[in-house]
Amino acid sequence: MKGLYLTIALSPLLGAIIAGFFGKTQIIGRKGSHIVTIAGVALSCVLSLYVLYGFMMGNIESQSMDLYTWLLSGQYEFKIGFLVDPLTAVMMSVVTFVSLMVHVYTIGYMHDDPGYQRFFSYIALFTFSMLMLVMSNNFLQLFFGWEAVGLVSYLLIGFWFTRETAVFANMKAFLINRVGDFGFLLGIAAILYYCGSLDYGVVFSKIVDVYNAQTTIEIIPGMEWYVVNTIGILLFIGAMGKSAQIPLHVWLPDSMEGPTPISALIHAATMVTAGIFMVSRMSPIYELAPAALGFILIVGALTAFLMGLIGIVQTDIKRVVAYSTLSQLGYMTVALGVSAYNVAIFHLMTHAFFKALLFLAAGSVIIAMHHEQDMRKMGGLKKYMPITYITSLVGSLALIGIPPFSGFFSKDSIIDAVHHSSSSFAGVAYILVVAGVFITAFYSFRMFFLVFHGEERMDEHTKSHLHETPKVVTLPLILLAIPSAVIGILVIEPMLFGDYFTGPYLKALLVDATSPIHALGELIHEHGVMGMIVTSFSHPPVWLAISGVVAAWYLYLKNPALTGKLREKFSAAHFVLEKKFWFDELYIDGFAKGGRKIGAILWKVGDIKLIDGLMVNGSAKAVGWFSLIVRHIQTGYLFHYAFSMIIGLVLLITLFVIL
Repeated sequence: MKGLYLTIALSPLLGAIIAGFFGKTQIIGRKGSHIVTIAGVALSCVLSLYVLYGFMMGNIESQSMDLYTWLLSGQYEFKIGFLVDPLTAVMMSVVTFVSLMVHVYTIGYMHDDPGYQRFFSYIALFTFSMLMLVMSNNFLQLFFGWEAVGLVSYLLIGFWFTRETAVFANMKAFLINRVGDFGFLLGIAAILYYCGSLDYGVVFSKIVDVYNAQTTIEIIPGMEWYVVNTIGILLFIGAMGKSAQIPLHVWLPDSMEGPTPISALIHAATMVTAGIFMVSRMSPIYELAPAALGFILIVGALTAFLMGLIGIVQTDIKRVVAYSTLSQLGYMTVALGVSAYNVAIFHLMTHAFFKALLFLAAGSVIIAMHHEQDMRKMGGLKKYMPITYITSLVGSLALIGIPPFSGFFSKDSIIDAVHHSSSSFAGVAYILVVAGVFITAFYSFRMFFLVFHGEERMDEHTKSHLHETPKVVTLPLILLAIPSAVIGILVIEPMLFGDYFTGPYLKALLVDATSPIHALGELIHEHGVMGMIVTSFSHPPVWLAISGVVAAWYLYLKNPALTGKLREKFSAAHFVLEKKFWFDELYIDGFAKGGRKIGAILWKVGDIKLIDGLMVNGSAKAVGWFSLIVRHIQTGYLFHYAFSMIIGLVLLITLFVIL
């Protein structure tokens, strides 16, 4: 199996190397670049699906293997290796399948771009980095993959580096993630210190001893925290950066400056879910850290609710989908906070399909509109783009949780888990995530109606060239629409209430009688998936989703004049949402400009006046001043020198006599 897993991880890397180093040559060229990268990712995808099927059928067992020793340092041994279990199999399949769809889609979207080969090299390299992250069996390799996806994300967000906005966006993403990664690295260091290893198996066994010993650490003088809670919070700070949770969320909307394919690949389906995967993988630690879980729950609930509100006022089609991603990541984080790790992974999987679909559908619209992204200049595209329209409808229905689409099963499972949770903050979180259902439906179908229905608001030149995008663009939409519609029905029972998540590293992912979604599991076992669908109509979420769709239809199709009146009446709230709660101002005008001002003060006072003025130039001036005085002694007269020698000799004799 080692050869199989190496092939899965290294195939995309090989394609990235060939396209990156030889794509500009006549031997490979543009066509060869997309052939080698797509072939590498396709091979990885097929083998990942084979592994997933093997775990579902019980033909493959969980396995942790070391490939080689990377470093020996005293008592510590750092290795590179793979851990492949049911959780890894799900992540490998999601990453490679979405990546394959994005690779195919890119042929059409980036067709005329001069950086065509470079782009294919980057997205294949990203796939390799993400696979190394999810397949790791130790924190060292996890951190390598963590930083590698961040690096490639930086390169892809700023892919069009001649645009100032793209350069600003990739620098913003890079710096914000460094804040999260600092906490993540501190958490890994604490694990190494208290557990003596970075291997998952060793850490998960020894962290129990740390917990039983009630080991504490003094964070600030006079305040001691339990080590396990501290480790859990530090690791989650890393997840807050990578998975864009409040207050480290501000980089993700700006990352829409990159080409649309990477919006689907990185910021919908894969990289931003790395934090969700990491917390799920570390569930044996978090089950011993209730304070960390409470922190996770509050952060996730606030993100799910507040980011959805901002999505209501966005006019850029990609930014609406971006804020939707932030909100849905909040839902996954809420599931983590109530220990429903398998539910979080379930929603991660379904969300990957329908959110990648929505991003790629938005890209299809942008292509047809000659790269216009303002929804206020669209409208009536249904008759011009029937495939994009239908697939967008499927993605939107899945996103808002209308049964029987995939998002219904995963989102309702999260809400049910929060409802039955005994966590201290579960009540507040439940209100926020339920309210978020209406908000999600409203902004999703606001976008859908503004783009595909109503009057045509584009200029005549654009209208005369409107048509469905090429098959290389629409085929990935169709292939993503299928799992967006049916994957929830197919896998909810084995993933949430069956025995799929079994293995030595997944004990906390198993559902038992203490699980907050145990009641839902009993319902499905007794009445099947249809029982869940029928029962859902007696609960608020489905009706709130339908209400959101109706409200969007009324405001943007039936009575659009009312939107202007409501905007004037609630101008203060609208202004707050347009300002995105002033997070950007806080970071840019507060921290960034404040840091530069402090730097300027230190430069003027410390460098110029103290170091250069007093120490460097001051010492030179002191030497010059002393030299001016000493120079007057050098008269050139012999009797002056003789007199000086006599005075000196007298002083020496006097000192000798006295001492």
